[in-house]
Amino acid sequence: MPVNFFGEFMSRSRNLMLSMMLATASLAVQAQSVQTLGTQVIVPASGEIIVPNDQVRATLMIEEQDKDKVAAASRVNQKMKQGIDIVKRQDPQAVLKSHGYFTYAIYSDETPRNAGKARQIVGWRVGQYLDVVTSNLAALPKTVAAAQGILALNGLQFGLTPESVKKQDAALIDATYKNLNERLVAIARAMGRNPGDASLETVDFEGSGNYAGSNDSMPKAMMMRAAAPVREEVAEPSFEAGESTLSMRLVGKVKFK
Repeated sequence: MPVNFFGEFMSRSRNLMLSMMLATASLAVQAQSVQTLGTQVIVPASGEIIVPNDQVRATLMIEEQDKDKVAAASRVNQKMKQGIDIVKRQDPQAVLKSHGYFTYAIYSDETPRNAGKARQIVGWRVGQYLDVVTSNLAALPKTVAAAQGILALNGLQFGLTPESVKKQDAALIDATYKNLNERLVAIARAMGRNPGDASLETVDFEGSGNYAGSNDSMPKAMMMRAAAPVREEVAEPSFEAGESTLSMRLVGKVKFK
């Protein structure tokens, strides 16, 4: 009796294993037989090219502090004019833009005894910014050093001229379209289809030229003492222009025969 029970148990185990193997094989056959005839596939693609920077935006600034608001403003106006004249002499092709003129009151640190009484003004802080955009990178160190005799360098950002971006447009489109083809071939092979069976129905170029961030934010003020002496000569700084990455995106709609 125990022998028969053991034999029956082994027989049922073999049947169960055989059923599981057949089920697995059936699922595999079904997965391989999924039809892709007429299937539409949305394929996103992107392209990038790296280009040496050929333009710079330097932000210069001046700030003065004085008990007399008129005196502080006069020094700022005078020094900014001198700085502008220096930049124009050093780099005549540069494009200059003034912005961010500010006048702030400086209040006493002492807390008024009367709650309704305002704090006393003990001085004034006046300043102004100057943006200098140029493609003359060779003369940049000399220009900045000359300007730093009067003004302070508050920011420096390298990028590409609009002309350079336009020149790279064809190369960027080519790189993006090449990526689309590469992804299409990979998708076709994963589906078990011949890439030649796919026809490209739509190409949507979503955007390009996203190579730089916004430049509209005002640089933070750099504190300077009103009594600081003006340096006549400043050693030339060293700059590396670096590179910019131009990117483009597209989406293709592909249909398999």
